[in-house]
Amino acid sequence: MATVILLRHARSTANGAAVLAGRQPGVALDDTGVEQAATLPGRLAEVPLAALVTSPLERCQQTLQPLAAARGLTPVVEPELAEVDYGDWTGKALKELVDEPLWRVVQQHPSAAVFPAGEGLAAVQARAVAALRAQDARISAEHGPDSVWVACSHGDVIKAVLADALGAHLDSFQRIVVDPCSVSVVRYTETRPFVLRINDNGGDLSGLVPPKPSSDGAQEGADAARTGESDAVIGGTTGTA
Repeated sequence: MATVILLRHARSTANGAAVLAGRQPGVALDDTGVEQAATLPGRLAEVPLAALVTSPLERCQQTLQPLAAARGLTPVVEPELAEVDYGDWTGKALKELVDEPLWRVVQQHPSAAVFPAGEGLAAVQARAVAALRAQDARISAEHGPDSVWVACSHGDVIKAVLADALGAHLDSFQRIVVDPCSVSVVRYTETRPFVLRINDNGGDLSGLVPPKPSSDGAQEGADAARTGESDAVIGGTTGTA
């Protein structure tokens, strides 16, 4: 299967104001976010990208604009990668929410959290993982199993996806940090996902590209996490050259 770069949107006006934006329309990138998005073509310069997929919300599509223009790719909108529907919590300041009884559930038992007039975090994880796997299968079929693609989504959505990929219970997802415009990387295989990066804020990403087959058909540098094999490397990965 292909390799997916999970990109959280760059910093938004709601992030800067400590407001829970949710699916509220009109939430764009702030000046810092615009600068963060502008760095993406350079950060991913060494990574061949087969496709861009995005949440329908403005801040995600705005984040991908510089990268899409640089690569000549048109992002595909995936509704199931949209932000959590926070229901009645949408648009409220975080300092107003910390005293809500549900806040403690969201922090300590998120698998049981259902936002008033919104959706539950368990449902968010289910829809996002299913959508990513479906898009990954499509892109693998169209561009080959060694292709790399970007999915731009939201903090809680990406954290839930990473918890699933790590085989961790959703109740542990609050231990995962995903900053604005950070990348986390997952490679799905037939039997398990491999998590290659979490919350990367600017490192060398060229090592995400799967190695090319050698003349005898074997993969250069036998690293199962990058060749698509489902078995893990015993003793740890050999790294990149």
